[in-house]
Amino acid sequence: MDYMNGPGRHHLFVPGPVNIPEPVIRAMNRNNEDYRAPAIPALTKSLLEDVKKIFKTTTGTPFMIPTTGTGAWESALTNTLSPGDRTISFLIGQFSLLWIDQQKRLGFDVDVIESEWGYGANLEAMASKLAADTAHKIKAICIVHNETATGVTNNLATVRKILDHYNHPALFLVDGVSSICALDFRMDEWGVDVALTGSQKALSLPTGMGIVCASPKALEASKTAKSVRVFFDWNDYLKFYKAGSYWPYTPSIQLLYGLKAALELIFEEGLDNVIARHSRMGKATRLAVEAWGLKNCTQKEEWFSDTVTAVVVPPHINSNQIVKRAWERYNMSLGLGLNKVAGKVFRIGHLGHLNELQLLGCLAGVEMILKDVGYPVKLGSGVAAAAAYLQNSTPMIPSRI
Repeated sequence: MDYMNGPGRHHLFVPGPVNIPEPVIRAMNRNNEDYRAPAIPALTKSLLEDVKKIFKTTTGTPFMIPTTGTGAWESALTNTLSPGDRTISFLIGQFSLLWIDQQKRLGFDVDVIESEWGYGANLEAMASKLAADTAHKIKAICIVHNETATGVTNNLATVRKILDHYNHPALFLVDGVSSICALDFRMDEWGVDVALTGSQKALSLPTGMGIVCASPKALEASKTAKSVRVFFDWNDYLKFYKAGSYWPYTPSIQLLYGLKAALELIFEEGLDNVIARHSRMGKATRLAVEAWGLKNCTQKEEWFSDTVTAVVVPPHINSNQIVKRAWERYNMSLGLGLNKVAGKVFRIGHLGHLNELQLLGCLAGVEMILKDVGYPVKLGSGVAAAAAYLQNSTPMIPSRI
């Protein structure tokens, strides 16, 4: 074998895919079933109602598509837009770049607003473009809520305020792949028209399910959108929803049962408590980075992500060596720096089914790795800073009180 298993448990701290909880693994450990038999439509119907809760919507229509976040992007775009439509999209990191590339390849006229990597979306530039667009040629605003390449979270409430200020009818499309179920997200309150996430992120499932939620406005737009779509066509789903069978093609039975178990865990903890837990993880990680004397790639506190921290290394250190050493010596996976920040940052993912002691173990490992590659970190410094914060901020486990 080229790669041998390491002793003990592998420590997965990339910003997705994430650790899968044992109840979810057990729920998925089942044989195939006939998805046309009564059990699967009944399960699907209950899941469609439950996933609306993670988007915080009562009016949205969800679609659970056997795909990744990239497929969910394509579904959002092709069901609401026509070739040649003008979109505004923000380039702030690798994943926003990929979504922009997809928009261009699908034939949309993409107006790119670019920021230095480590900065959030330039919403002032968006406001200027909307103000000048009196003919309403701009058909959609496309924004990544949480850019995992740089650890930047954008303010979606402000996007909605700007759209409303100019009374602009553009659709509001949001990539929530690494935010939904981890960061504050309010589809109805913020007037989001299409939101999407992937199963392998904060839901803590295997990769393979893209969940898209469409507002009534987005569903109306889908009736006239001229983009070619087949596999991702919402209309096919809606026909089967109406018929009560729900699936226009074969779903992953195991993922459906896994999703049910994952949502049960989230609802048992309480979605707002899950979001608060991620806030603690993000704060603790940033305190550790500060104690190590290193910098966060994210340039302003208002953009700090609570699901991933991109750590800038000194110029004489290649961050790829940190990631390589983590895997080779300590049986841990950290995130590589991508594209413009390749070799300059490593990323600590802290999202999904994760607790405080798991995070402290990760931070202890990072300290040893930093020492290995020649960075003069004081062992225990980051762990101590994070532990002091977590010891004072971690609540009792509600179900055990």
